Amino acid sequence: MTEATVGFVCSRVRKDEKLLLNELREREDVEVVRIDPREVSFGLDDEHGADANVGALDAVVDRAMSYSRGLYAARFFESYGVPVVNTSEVARTCGDKVETTVALRENDVLTPETRVAFTPESALETVEEMGYPVVVKPVVGSWARLLAKVNDRDAAEAVFEHKKVLGSYEHSVFYVQNFVEKPGRDIRVAVIGGETVAAMYRSSDDWITNAARGAETTNCEITDEIERVALDAAEAVGCGEEGVVGVDVMEDGDDLTVHEVNHSLEFKALTGASGKNVAGAYADHVVEVAKR
Repeated sequence: MTEATVGFVCSRVRKDEKLLLNELREREDVEVVRIDPREVSFGLDDEHGADANVGALDAVVDRAMSYSRGLYAARFFESYGVPVVNTSEVARTCGDKVETTVALRENDVLTPETRVAFTPESALETVEEMGYPVVVKPVVGSWARLLAKVNDRDAAEAVFEHKKVLGSYEHSVFYVQNFVEKPGRDIRVAVIGGETVAAMYRSSDDWITNAARGAETTNCEITDEIERVALDAAEAVGCGEEGVVGVDVMEDGDDLTVHEVNHSLEFKALTGASGKNVAGAYADHVVEVAKR
């Protein structure tokens, strides 16, 4: 007997989505309805939402690859009274690096020194004040794309000129962070339903330590300090006991500093490194939300 029906918003089934779908479908009392955001439309009333299937849904899990599609789909589902993992508030905060940084700072979570400017001239002046090296990032984006480590004025001028020519809204915002001399690695922590489920080190000879860019992944023991920082970061972006996020932490001397919080947790590498069934914990949380 079906006790819960879960909408699964997903345009492309990668390994992460396959693992999560399998876990959800293995639960005998759960029905999964796949929703491809490329094939549906949303109206202001639930009778027109997602091809009128809204009334059958007890919860929705957002696994859309497109930030904007996932964000707006979540917002519509919430307007229909359907809970979403993660909420549009969490997606909006985590999907924009400026929003993430401000949220972390407002909640006293240590994050690298960050400045935001709106013209190449003011950005260059800001970098000169901060001192080199710095890291320039797009305000929206993932998988370490379009990151630049800027070591001197010549490099800064070139990067800012390129962003000006690219011309999109995102490139008109100059998001600059102090470069943290981490020990060749960072830490990814999965926070699910208010608990730290698994963590891994991502190590590389390159300054970008991202699994999608080929970093080596190994298990990381979740110490009390790592747990505290990860849970504080999750709480800061609005994900207390109600969501699923990946918290990226850097070791800065004796401190742990959070440089990113991801609302669409990718966990295949984390599963292999930690030996934990992250997809199972993820599915458990989604089902718990659906049955409330």
